[in-house]
Amino acid sequence: MNRPRPALAQRGFTLLELIVALVLLGLLSAVLFGSVRLAGQSTDRGEAAVEAAANMRLAQQFLRTNLEAQHPLRMRKMVDWPLLFAGTRDELRYASNLPARVAGGGVWFYRLVVLTSDARSPLVLERMIPDLAADAFPDFTNAERSVLADDIASLQIGYFGRDPDAAPTVEPTWRDTWDDTQRLPLLIRVDVTPKRGAPWPTLYVAPRESPEAGCRAWDVARERCAAV
Repeated sequence: MNRPRPALAQRGFTLLELIVALVLLGLLSAVLFGSVRLAGQSTDRGEAAVEAAANMRLAQQFLRTNLEAQHPLRMRKMVDWPLLFAGTRDELRYASNLPARVAGGGVWFYRLVVLTSDARSPLVLERMIPDLAADAFPDFTNAERSVLADDIASLQIGYFGRDPDAAPTVEPTWRDTWDDTQRLPLLIRVDVTPKRGAPWPTLYVAPRESPEAGCRAWDVARERCAAV
């Protein structure tokens, strides 16, 4: 007569097996968390890059429009009625129109520069209403300021044209400063390099108005203003 075998006692996890399972679970959780975190960081970097590119395009578009609309204002009380324009390698001063929707429009005096004294190193465009009857060029002590971009490593500006009093037959060249007080450069080149990321595309601008537009009389032979 066959007797039924006693049922085997149920066997649970040993402590070692439980520890191994917990370790594997921890490793899987760490890998999963790292993947999610990496994906989040990649998304944030992508969004930051898109935002930076959009801001760069807006800043360049505004600068192009503003620089192309330069107006040849002249200082009426200074010798030879010099143009309200000055250019160095890292700073540009010029007169241009302000859109009518902003503070009523009009022609303002602008300064494009990187404020290296500011911790954010912003690229700014300062503006003021110039006093053309003054006996000296205006400064920007109390100017209004617009920030075009932050964290800028360098601003480099070039000017394409001829030396002061050079004949029209002289071939124009690029230079780091503009010293001619009677004529605007033929072209202006603006290079902006951020502290992080790729440099901005080089901006080339041709001022639309000729310098003689700011004079009542223009000396063609000497290419300078004869009366304002």
